[in-house]
Amino acid sequence: MKKKITVLGSGLVGAPMCVDLAKESHFEVTAVDINRDSLKKLEKENSLIKTIQEDLSETEKLKELIKPCDLVISAVPGYMGFQTLKSVIEAKKNVVDIAFFSEDPFLLDILAKRNEVTAVVDCGVAPGMSSILVGHVHQLLDETHNVLIYVGGLPEVREWPYEFKAGFSPIDVIEEYIRPACFIENGRLVVKPALSEPELIHFPGIGTLEAFNTDGLRTLVKTIAAPNMKEKTLRYPGHIEKIVLLRETGFFDKKKITVNGAKIRPIDLTARLLFSKWKLNGNDRDMTAMMLIVEGKKAEKRLRYTYELMDRHDPSTNTHSMARTTGYTATLVLRMIAQGLYKRKGVSAPEFIGSEPECVKFMLEGLRERGVIYKESIEIVNDER
Repeated sequence: MKKKITVLGSGLVGAPMCVDLAKESHFEVTAVDINRDSLKKLEKENSLIKTIQEDLSETEKLKELIKPCDLVISAVPGYMGFQTLKSVIEAKKNVVDIAFFSEDPFLLDILAKRNEVTAVVDCGVAPGMSSILVGHVHQLLDETHNVLIYVGGLPEVREWPYEFKAGFSPIDVIEEYIRPACFIENGRLVVKPALSEPELIHFPGIGTLEAFNTDGLRTLVKTIAAPNMKEKTLRYPGHIEKIVLLRETGFFDKKKITVNGAKIRPIDLTARLLFSKWKLNGNDRDMTAMMLIVEGKKAEKRLRYTYELMDRHDPSTNTHSMARTTGYTATLVLRMIAQGLYKRKGVSAPEFIGSEPECVKFMLEGLRERGVIYKESIEIVNDER
């Protein structure tokens, strides 16, 4: 019997997830979105995918809509994410979530356990696969000492003025620039502004990139006992200065202001204006770069695990890299739940998956089959540091 999969959101990441899942003959895939144009485009790409136009912010309609399905993927914008996830759990549906919401997902853990739901959150590339790999190395080591993550999505062609393209909702990109960054330093939780502590780092095949603090560790600050953990976002040099100028001028403010008698939130206007500048169009080529370093001790040896990702737009399917690296992580996790490989009830952070070797193997092999390759290296580090 076919399993019915409902994907909430059919945008830049949601649509490729639908296409990937529809390749399975035992899945029946339905895409739901308020944007009819996105749904029409998806229908043309794969006629087997069912589409429904609906406002997903209406929780009761959402619950009714997903009632017939077996599993759900939530790819809604971050500001809708927490409430959408709560509604799906209340409907007693297993769910994989990639929404970048600010609320603590573990607030829904009791509800998910009571409803016997498996809910995997933050299930993209980073957070997501980055957290899975941190969790994997953490369970291999006797002690985890340092975690450092560099990650970013970039256009292959640098175009003035921003030299940036968004692989997902612009409003969620802006959230990266205004949400305080939480990290662990010398065993203490530290909170600093996004875009702080800039540094330059060289990536083979790309060149010099700019790295800055963002709130990408997410659940790792609670679940992994390591004295030092930090995540930084990558952009082309000069990006920080432009974004800080917008932020400090007030373009990202959420409090309404009055302009010619109309009340608007500056962030809404900014997102609308930036959308045309940042939107990844069909012929735009992008890439995703990540370097993840985890250091710790095993049997009195100090080890360093490094994972590197350099992924590019797939011309054979015309799928953007950010959609591949984010979306395929989520669809593979959904497959594990569907197959019964991952069974943990409650709210699961991605690092929980990383603690199960068979799941990590499934993820890495599945991503490799789709051309998304994480290169692993392990080295012994001199203790005199």
